[in-house]
Order: sequence, then structure tokens, then C-alpha cells
Amino acid sequence: MAVTVMKRYELKYLLSGEQTEFLKKRLEGHMEVDKYGKTSIASLYYDTPTYQLIRTSVEKPLFKEKIRLRSYGIATNESPVYLELKRKAYGIVYKRRVETTVPLVNKFFSGEGDICSPGQINREITTFRDFYKTLVPSCLIIYDRVAYFEPDGDLRLTIDENPRYRTDSLTLTESMDGISLLDEGWTILEIKVQDAMPLWLASALSDGNIRKASFSKYGEAYRQQLINAKKM
Repeated sequence: MAVTVMKRYELKYLLSGEQTEFLKKRLEGHMEVDKYGKTSIASLYYDTPTYQLIRTSVEKPLFKEKIRLRSYGIATNESPVYLELKRKAYGIVYKRRVETTVPLVNKFFSGEGDICSPGQINREITTFRDFYKTLVPSCLIIYDRVAYFEPDGDLRLTIDENPRYRTDSLTLTESMDGISLLDEGWTILEIKVQDAMPLWLASALSDGNIRKASFSKYGEAYRQQLINAKKM
């Protein structure tokens, strides 16, 4: 099964509909849409029963970590899904990712086995599970993503439309429905770079009045759930 390690800076921005269209125009000639086009992505986040991981994350510490299971479209028991251990330290994102299946992941979190063949990444993910002891599905985040890449470069950029979430039916195999995280038309821009941002992109962001934002899809879903709970 495929194993991936990634280290990069991830910069996030919230864009209005007008800013999204402006940026897409400025990307022309610099970046290209990847071969998948617009893709619906679902990420199932695991947490402790007391939501320890997300409670720590929203406090914005210098180091934070989370674990999620990702699928591209609705998963089946046979289709590949990706278990990702994501850590952020001093602004740098480190991601460990393994290809697996839903049944194997269910067994893994029940303590019955591993999710891939023996190796360093498998050991890191298993150590993470064992440290937190009980990790259960807590929130499903869904969005429609268009990914851009820089030919002959390492710059990557994604625009996520219609981000949504749900806290029931916590499975990747049922539907892509959820409650909206943002107002209609707003999108989430993520810029992923190994080193410095190119000047042409910095200029485009400045001209479009696009400012960096601290935003976590899982964190926003958790915040909305707290607000709804207080209203009850």
C-alpha cells in the first residue's frame, strides 16, 4: 500500500465569490488545474470521547496534531482511503499518510490490527493511537476541491467550495451531505509551499485584498456545534 510523507507550509485564506473569480483569472499562465478537476473530498476526523484533539487545536498552540480518514467521493469497503496523521509545529505542516480500506481502519481503531505493512509511518500512526487510547469518529468534513499545480515547480494551491460537515452518520460510505460551514459563495484557499511564495502570487493576493486567515474546517464545525448546544 502507498505510504506518503509530506513537509510544507500551508497558508489559508477565506475568499468571497468575487475574490475567488479574481484569483482564478490571475492563476492563468502560472498554474494549471490537476488532472482530477473538481473533486468531492470527505475527511472523517477521529478524536477522544472528550474531544481532546480539537479542544487543544482551537487554542492555537505551537504544536498540534490530528488524525483523519480521507476518501475521494463516496467510499466502499474495497476502495482505497487514506489515513492521515497531520501535525503542525511552528507553522510547518508534517503529514504522514497511508493507503488503506475502511474495514482495516475500523479494526485498527478497535485495537485489532495495523492499517498497512510494517514500517516507520505505520509505527508512528500506531503510537499515536495507543497514546490517546480511545479514538472514535467525531466529525465528517466534506468539500468540493479544485487543485492547482505549478508546472516544473513545487507550488500547490487548492480552492475548496461548499465546505460542510456533519456529526451523525459518521462514515465515508453513505453520502456527501452536510451542514454548510461558510456563507454561500465563500471558499477556502490553501497555498502549499516548500519555501517562499513566488512574487507573482503575493502580488495577486495583494491586488485582490486577499488576507491570510486562521481557519480550520474541523475547528469551525466544533465551534458551530458548541453554539448550537448552548441554544438548546
